Amino acid sequence: MPNASRFGRLSWLWLSVLVLIIDQATKYYFENRLELYEQIVIIPDYFSWMLAYNTGAAFSFLAGSSGWQRWFFALIALVVSVVLVIWLKRLGRDDTWLAIALALVLGGALGNLYDRVAIGHVIDFIFVHWKEHGFPAFNIADSSITLGAIMLALDMFKSKKTGEPAHD
Repeated sequence: MPNASRFGRLSWLWLSVLVLIIDQATKYYFENRLELYEQIVIIPDYFSWMLAYNTGAAFSFLAGSSGWQRWFFALIALVVSVVLVIWLKRLGRDDTWLAIALALVLGGALGNLYDRVAIGHVIDFIFVHWKEHGFPAFNIADSSITLGAIMLALDMFKSKKTGEPAHD
């Protein structure tokens, strides 16, 4: 790739775009397939598709607020997205793992940012539960952010080229 250092690992933005497209397509599908809180049981007592709206952040944090949180979380997502793009641009040729992690977080952040700005809430549809007790519903964007964050955490523990642990 010519001028690889000039563009860092921006070539991984295709993954962010793919996450964004899959996220929005699945949200569109489930919003048009289900009524709010309607469930399609996939694995009884464990996994369902269920349409839910989240005006807050992760785990519906601040969802009960008066509306200011929509723009607050949108601003945070926008700032984080800019930081992630700059970080991708500064990565070296050997930083593929980190580039994938950042691209996953970016794609998820953009998916939920679009929902907040365009419709005022995030569309969730994946419901993991045990009997009636469940984890809050989530979506592909949330899954992508979580996977990227796990990869980032694992990257911190990866050995450097010298063979020394990253925390030394």
